[in-house]
Amino acid sequence: MLALALAASALAFVLSAAAGLGGSLILVPALSLAYGAKEGVALAAILLAGNNIAKVVAYRRTVPIRASGGVLALSIVGSVLGAELLVRSPERVVQVAVILVIVLGFAAERLRFAFAPRLSAGGLALVAGLTSGFSGTSGPLKGLALRRLELDRMHLVGAASAVSLVNDVAKGVVYLRAGLIGGDAWVVIVACALLMPIATLVGRRINRQLGEIAYSGLFWTVMMGYTLRLLVR
Repeated sequence: MLALALAASALAFVLSAAAGLGGSLILVPALSLAYGAKEGVALAAILLAGNNIAKVVAYRRTVPIRASGGVLALSIVGSVLGAELLVRSPERVVQVAVILVIVLGFAAERLRFAFAPRLSAGGLALVAGLTSGFSGTSGPLKGLALRRLELDRMHLVGAASAVSLVNDVAKGVVYLRAGLIGGDAWVVIVACALLMPIATLVGRRINRQLGEIAYSGLFWTVMMGYTLRLLVR
């Protein structure tokens, strides 16, 4: 389990630093497989919170606090509500929720053009935070919310890092208070702490080497990955 957790974490950290998001795409299913749905979701949140600290430091000059303030605030509210719901829910319900979130994310992505005038960045952020807190992943919803801000590539990654950080910290506090993290999981947390700075630097280097078209392709590949994950569960 430790080897799986470390390998998945390293890959998730690099992808998240390069694209701005996508870490939960890898970590949630991998850690849920190793530790069960509830503890896997909780452990993923703790690891991604630590990694997002490294990302915010790395992208500190391109974190658009003013532009993304509303998304940040509503994401926190949604994440806390979703995390509290997860703590009170049976394991099987959480497993089903992870699948349903991917379906909803896919529907939101397919219908985004028809409903674009009605779905604000803040509204998407609230729903994304809620689903993230309950299932461990917000799917494409967070990405769509950030895209609505119409930021350039570097500021988009900075905003994604900041939003992911506040989400994961908010969720992590709820999960830790509920005692969802066991003894073995702490070994993974300590081991992954050493990977975070290195993986973040690698991901940032990849980001800087990508052109705008290549980055857009990476971003939407991550978004499609959230939906395709439904097929392999």
